[in-house]
Amino acid sequence: MNIKEAKEQIMKTVKIYLQKDEYGDYAIPYVRQRPIFMVGAPGIGKTAIMEQIAQELDIGIISYSMSHHTRQSALGLPFITHKEYDGKTFDISEYTMSEIIATIYKTMNLSGMREGILFLDEINCVSETLAPTMLQFLQMKKFGTHAMPPGWIIVTAGNPPQYNRSVREFDIATMDRLKIIDVEPDYKVWREYATTRGIHGAVLSYLDIRKHDFYTIETSAKGKNYVTARGWEDLSAMLYMYEQNDYIVNQTFVIQYLKHEEIATDFAVYYELYNKYKSDYEVETILAGQASEEVNKRAVMANFDERLSLLGILLNVLHAKIRMFLEREQMIIKLRQIMLVVKEERIGHRLDNLLREKTSLINKELKRRQLANSISDEQRMTDKILMRTLNDMLRLAVLHSDDQEAAFHQTRDAFNEAVHSLEDEREEIRVMMDNIFRFVEDNWGISKEMVIVVNDLTMNASTAQFIAENGCDKYYTYNKELLFTDKKQALLHEIRDAEYFIPVSS
Repeated sequence: MNIKEAKEQIMKTVKIYLQKDEYGDYAIPYVRQRPIFMVGAPGIGKTAIMEQIAQELDIGIISYSMSHHTRQSALGLPFITHKEYDGKTFDISEYTMSEIIATIYKTMNLSGMREGILFLDEINCVSETLAPTMLQFLQMKKFGTHAMPPGWIIVTAGNPPQYNRSVREFDIATMDRLKIIDVEPDYKVWREYATTRGIHGAVLSYLDIRKHDFYTIETSAKGKNYVTARGWEDLSAMLYMYEQNDYIVNQTFVIQYLKHEEIATDFAVYYELYNKYKSDYEVETILAGQASEEVNKRAVMANFDERLSLLGILLNVLHAKIRMFLEREQMIIKLRQIMLVVKEERIGHRLDNLLREKTSLINKELKRRQLANSISDEQRMTDKILMRTLNDMLRLAVLHSDDQEAAFHQTRDAFNEAVHSLEDEREEIRVMMDNIFRFVEDNWGISKEMVIVVNDLTMNASTAQFIAENGCDKYYTYNKELLFTDKKQALLHEIRDAEYFIPVSS
């Protein structure tokens, strides 16, 4: 199965394991809850989906790479204690608590979360001395004499033997106690995730054209050559930072993330071409609805790969603006709730003290969820923007502390200004989206390019949310027309070989 299907299966299992009966006990007794063993090639997103599951279920998650652990860190250190049996005293060995089990209790105490996931990666690559201890743990949910606390679910992951020479095969007795999920790389699924995560447009456009470069592991005379989903995502993050700092992107840089000389060279060349398209097509003028006659003429004459790259550039800018808009929108929603409470509580209280208290509470909750690893990057960013905005309001309140009524009006005006700015941003995005549709229809009509735009907007979660909440007449028009006409089927046949289009409905 692909990583998306694996996430759904694990999510359902975790939900079921945490369900309780009418007496408050877990419906499936803890001893009968099979640990999950996810088997898949390196770098396909096994760790990422576990973090997503914890965040979506609002439970804790603790991750360990077991290849880095020794028997002592997992089992605990031995110490001598005295026991009396039949009137005689004996010296016996006991063990301190496992570092892993201790971390769970520490996380529970600091975050307040009593339920969570213990994610153990590279479980089948443990050292020879640790292997028996791990087998006991998978079978009994204990490290030595110290058991996992109920409510914490064991999920493990490992690589198949062909990807890792350190892999140890589990015996049948152990395998029969695990829920085993096999995961395979899948570009279509990863692309859906990548657009939501804001993966660089050059990466997505390149892979849309050369899907076979998405994931590969091979052996050559020079050694191992490999490209993974993790490599593309890490490269994307660094591309943004290189651009921000005006550093040169070349093959020497790319191969640090894509450990395959041919693919790294091809991408470095494409990246230059991608930036040339951004310049030649004057992308900002297209988004503003002011494309020149020369730009339109070039678009009409362009081959499909060039058109696909251009669409990727336009849609990448749109997606980035929508992601930032949704983060700010969530911040405004939270800020409005805070301002309503402050309005009620300000009588008899200093406004700066109230704002300082609210900021402190948000910061504490953010740290609590970070300790449990149960907060997404989007939620973290929203809270950071919220705290920065509250701090700006706090400075206004302090500045006018001699007149509490004036202080409140100043902060209220700052809030209203933020709301108006968000509304301007909303309208800018709607216009930008209309301009992308207009550019496509003016130059290519109802074509495979239009299918790609409609599909991309549909499959991107953030963009789909924006359209659902704010509308887009051209999207609805073309989505409906392409959904029910024979023309759609003809267009699909044209691009099916490229496998770019992911059917939303038949």
